[in-house]
Amino acid sequence: MQSSPPAPAPSAGRVVWRALWTSRLVVIFAGMAGVVQIGLAPGAASVYDPSGLTTPFGYLANAFVAPMARWDSVWYLTIAGHGYQHVYERMAFFPLYPLLIHVLGWVVRSDLVAGILISLACTAAALNLLHRLVSLDQSREVADTTVLLVAFFPVSFFLSAVYTEGLLLALTLGCVYAARRERWLTCGLAGALASATAVTSLALIIPAVVIYLYGPRAASGPRYRLRPNVLALALIPLGTVTYLAYLGLRYGQPFAPLNVQSVWYRHTTLPPVTVWEGAKQAWDGLRQLLQGPVAPYRVPAYAQAPISAAFQDIYLFLFLFAGLVGLVYVAFTLAPAYSLYTLALFVLVLSAPVSPQPLASLPRFELVMFPLFISAARRLTKSRLAPYVIPALAVALGLFTVEFATWHWVA
Repeated sequence: MQSSPPAPAPSAGRVVWRALWTSRLVVIFAGMAGVVQIGLAPGAASVYDPSGLTTPFGYLANAFVAPMARWDSVWYLTIAGHGYQHVYERMAFFPLYPLLIHVLGWVVRSDLVAGILISLACTAAALNLLHRLVSLDQSREVADTTVLLVAFFPVSFFLSAVYTEGLLLALTLGCVYAARRERWLTCGLAGALASATAVTSLALIIPAVVIYLYGPRAASGPRYRLRPNVLALALIPLGTVTYLAYLGLRYGQPFAPLNVQSVWYRHTTLPPVTVWEGAKQAWDGLRQLLQGPVAPYRVPAYAQAPISAAFQDIYLFLFLFAGLVGLVYVAFTLAPAYSLYTLALFVLVLSAPVSPQPLASLPRFELVMFPLFISAARRLTKSRLAPYVIPALAVALGLFTVEFATWHWVA
């Protein structure tokens, strides 16, 4: 009796689509359940969204969009609807994403719906590009696992929220993938759009230049010689430069995106100092959880209680530790362009900590550090642990989404 042949592996498109819709189901149902069963944090909506930009619909519809519209979503929706209007704090938010919301919002008659649709479309494009990029160097199984790791990362709800992460990840991967395919004009244009989305995208200059100079490159032509098309890489910082020029000409504040960070208690320091402060905060947080609240304890303005802040300090340090271990693994397993890019992002992020909580927002920044997920997928594929890790991540994603949807600070 002949055994039946193994079933063919699903196509890359199916893998991406499955990762997208299953992870978004976790986000939507967890967020709705949190809002319906737990309710919103007392007073948070009235303080952080007094105009009701994140709740323009009826009860159930507002619960449905809750995991996709909180915190910084209010800033993006405000800019999309009214522009910067000489409001200094708004200038911290780069213009491409709110501009896209403004344009699509005019079509669908809702800026909130437009922001969600843009984020979802960009996330789908990002996961597709990620699969293609990983497949250039790794096995199909590693590519599939990488996509799943990103889709179910505990804070991946930001990818479908009215935040820039979905757009930024798509443009980042588009820039790097174009460089790998030696499409330098596309690389430069994608990088320019990324740098009009977030200032950290200036780090894309590093992998673009390294790939241009050292490969991997096509077999034809000299590998290291500079050619006129290298000028296309100069487009990468154009998005940031254009935005700063606009602020200078229109409002007389060309460096507002850098200076305004002090409003959110960010300051400049050396990355090792941030790591040390984050470790101390985590240790203090652990002590708080074991002993109960012990005054004094620095509580960020967005945290609802000392115990909540203590728990945040602990998991933020765990994200940092995992990220730094991942960075070392990237350096030993992936191309130098990837490790240098990830290192540059860590340096940028850790150089601007928040005073009450040095590692605030770190997991959200790590979401765009795609080499970390590639190296993790390699390890999980080799050890055959992916079928166990992905469900665990899905559970964590659901828990973090509940916190986010109910106006509790996450990442």
